[in-house]
Amino acid sequence: MASIDPRITIEEFLESHALEFERSNADTFMVTLPGEKKLETHCALVVGQHSLSINAFVIRKPDENQAEVHQWCLRKNAGMYGVAYALNEVGDIFLVGRLPLNVVTDREIDRLLGAVLQYSDSAFNPLLELGFSSAIRREWAWRVSRGESLANLAAFEHLI
Repeated sequence: MASIDPRITIEEFLESHALEFERSNADTFMVTLPGEKKLETHCALVVGQHSLSINAFVIRKPDENQAEVHQWCLRKNAGMYGVAYALNEVGDIFLVGRLPLNVVTDREIDRLLGAVLQYSDSAFNPLLELGFSSAIRREWAWRVSRGESLANLAAFEHLI
């Protein structure tokens, strides 16, 4: 029995859920997931010879408290589904995962992308607080001095 090409399954899923995506080549889908705290999470779904990998950017390398940021990510990893926090070569934080191709179904893609969105969105503010609190304070002061809106910094008011 021939199995369905996972590329077809992925493309049909993304289209049926009206998710913004591009194919950068025959095997790679660049997907944009809409969030609340983190407005967009960009991820790549890459179909390999034996597995589907997912790689989603969370935040850039923290400016401060790197050890605490990394500890936070490691503590979260133990209870996560399908993906885990990881660092790239420059220290940026990503969610990464891998599935065997024979389990690439609509349901599993939904679970995996849902996990990426939930973990990325829920981690965004805590990671910003840990890794960028000085920058947040500077941005707050700069906006106040210019009479600029503080609306998108409201979640960090307790740091001021």
